[in-house]
Amino acid sequence: MSAGGEPRARVLVVDDSRFHRELARDVLASRADVVCCDGAAQALAAIERGAFDLVLSDLTMPELSGLDLLERVQRRFPGSEFVIVTANATVDSAVQALRMGATDYLQKPVRAADLILCLERALARRRLVDENQRLRGELALYAAARTLASTLEPDEVFALALEIAGRALGKQRGFAIFQRPDLSDSIGLHCDGLVEGEIAKLRTLIAHGKRVDWSAYPAIARVERGPLAELLRAVELPEAGALVVPLRGEESDAGLLCLIEPPEREGALSQLAIVAAHAGVALRNAERYRRARDRAFVDDATDVYNARYLLEALDREVRRSERYGNELSILFIDLDRFKLVNDNHGHLVGTGVLRQLSRLLTQSVRQVDTVARYGGDEFTILLADTGERGGRVIAERIRRWVADYAFEADAGRTLKLTCSVGLATYPAHGRTREALLDAADKAMYRAKSQGRNRVCSVSELT
Repeated sequence: MSAGGEPRARVLVVDDSRFHRELARDVLASRADVVCCDGAAQALAAIERGAFDLVLSDLTMPELSGLDLLERVQRRFPGSEFVIVTANATVDSAVQALRMGATDYLQKPVRAADLILCLERALARRRLVDENQRLRGELALYAAARTLASTLEPDEVFALALEIAGRALGKQRGFAIFQRPDLSDSIGLHCDGLVEGEIAKLRTLIAHGKRVDWSAYPAIARVERGPLAELLRAVELPEAGALVVPLRGEESDAGLLCLIEPPEREGALSQLAIVAAHAGVALRNAERYRRARDRAFVDDATDVYNARYLLEALDREVRRSERYGNELSILFIDLDRFKLVNDNHGHLVGTGVLRQLSRLLTQSVRQVDTVARYGGDEFTILLADTGERGGRVIAERIRRWVADYAFEADAGRTLKLTCSVGLATYPAHGRTREALLDAADKAMYRAKSQGRNRVCSVSELT
């Protein structure tokens, strides 16, 4: 390394004259690592072992000429700094060398100052080229990272950030793990460049409680110890050199990228910092969007989701079930003879009853399930990854809880109510949003026609 921290320059001197080789070496040795060769064949072998910042070559040599060497070097390393040195300079040979890509043409005897100037010019051009490449890379990275700003789903933010980070490092191998919004017990996972067996192990370990504490990784760093290193070992992924990139929003959105065996590249950490900064902005935007969306999609009277959100969520869950081959159940719940509550006690009491029912329904299902007020006294519940048998167990529990619950009315009085529940399951009872809602609605009305306070599945309609 040079005094400024840059790698030392490498200079190749090719000349069949020992005097001129040693002269160049003595002049440049304090500024660069100098390799001397007495012919083109030896020089080509040295070049194959590694590129040089500057090649100083005699024009006339016994084997290949300096122009032949120039042609081969430019073919192997286009844009190389190549200077022809000769005692028999002509205008034609100088022009030919420059046309073939030589950067300069020196006449023997060469002065020490000219050799130093050639090296300084070569290094200056290298720095310009390196800086240009760095800036072009950063511009491309900024352009890619800007696409994160338009992503309003945290799941997609982590997937896209993982892809961009891998591209920036030149190697697509890693994974993203993150906390799903508003679901404290649900961990999301995206993988890039991993084989199926590795992905399956990761999913299994995470599903069985192998969690990563986000706070253990406050900044971009190498994975040396801690829960992430343990996870890598458990999956049999190489932990040496792995990089962790934490991504956080302002509220609940948090997670990290883990990049496996990233190549050693100058500026890699600063590039990852750019990706992390843009991803952080995207997560904050996603949180704000979710707050605004929740306000628009929450029923004012009951504080559960409204029908508008239900339709969007059902579309999303149907697509997810179709993609992963999972079942999905829908419960259609209607309070029996609710009209009598409004008629006998007034609409304020009726609204209070609906609010109490919404709390009861929310407590009876998991966080990953969706409770929504469909309209009036009708509620709908989406049961993710739940088949008909599991849906019936939950529906019966809800029916029983409602029947046993004492709903508060006015003047300290309580009301006893029952409900009828219709059950439909994807894909057995429908493959579209409309088909599932219609089927569950018909099952609910069948339950009412059979005497109310009961559960009816679409399977019982045939």
